[in-house]
Amino acid sequence: MTNPESVNSDSEIDPGTPPPTSQETILEPELRPWDVGEAVAVLQELLNAHGFRLRVDGAFNSRTEEAVRAYQIEHRLRLDCTVDAKTWAMLKSTVQPGTRLLRSGLNGADVYELQGLLNVNGYRVQRNSVFDEETRKGVIAFQQKHKLRADGKVGTITWNLLRGKPLPPPPKQTNWI
Repeated sequence: MTNPESVNSDSEIDPGTPPPTSQETILEPELRPWDVGEAVAVLQELLNAHGFRLRVDGAFNSRTEEAVRAYQIEHRLRLDCTVDAKTWAMLKSTVQPGTRLLRSGLNGADVYELQGLLNVNGYRVQRNSVFDEETRKGVIAFQQKHKLRADGKVGTITWNLLRGKPLPPPPKQTNWI
């Protein structure tokens, strides 16, 4: 529950308030080795954002199991290779902004940061840690203003511009005809 003192007059969460946990936003399914599906692909993306190198294929195979085991050990979670609510919450609350491609349907601390940067840049979106339709529209408007591909996905270039960093120079042309 949001502390009433942390909400400003526009009913937005104060930037000093930590983002909601995944249990407060979206409950993810419990995953076990050999499960398959979109939730496993999201898990693999999160593990990659935490420094693991997995193929994102939606299959909870032995490499994914090894990464989950290592993550659970590192974060002192129950070591059972099952991705339960506590493992999901830790993965999402510790993901660093800019370490994964953000798109509609995702949630986590990086989405919370994105929403804060959109607000700072003049795009009013609710700061709820969920990449919802309102967030997607804000991202598209930002991308259009900056003449980027307006696909509603947040990759490195969009992150850098939101943070006020300049675009990298285009690669030098060689072999001119």
